[in-house]
Amino acid sequence: MTKLKAGDKAPDFSAQDEQGNTISLSDYKGKKLVIFFYPKASTPTCTTEACNLRDNYKVLRDKGYEILGVSADSAKRQSNFKSKYNFPYPLLADEDKEVIKAFDVWGEKKFMGRTFDGIHRVTFVIDENGIIEKVIDKVKAKIHTEQILD
Repeated sequence: MTKLKAGDKAPDFSAQDEQGNTISLSDYKGKKLVIFFYPKASTPTCTTEACNLRDNYKVLRDKGYEILGVSADSAKRQSNFKSKYNFPYPLLADEDKEVIKAFDVWGEKKFMGRTFDGIHRVTFVIDENGIIEKVIDKVKAKIHTEQILD
């Protein structure tokens, strides 16, 4: 699980979104950013989490937050996910896992008695100066916006 904590400087990153646009942490300078990492596009829990953020997008924007989703899915898979559920925010296609590893959310997981390496579902709330305000490592997909705003 991530070693990053509130008060740490967010790792600088640059990666392509589902449209092939390069997105960097510096693009959000002066803005608050919610960056959520999820294991796989279009899976049930990931869809519930991303849809919760979509459904509360206006509330989050009104509070000054930008949103960015990240998984190791291909740009095509991310694009299909975004189109199907009409997400108003970018999804990074971090196939080489550079951003995922920079935020230290790649590691051992257990599921149904199996152990494997994968992306941990973690959300970072980053302030206008690039400092992590909050790390949510026990994401509740159905009420994720509440967790962010608490």
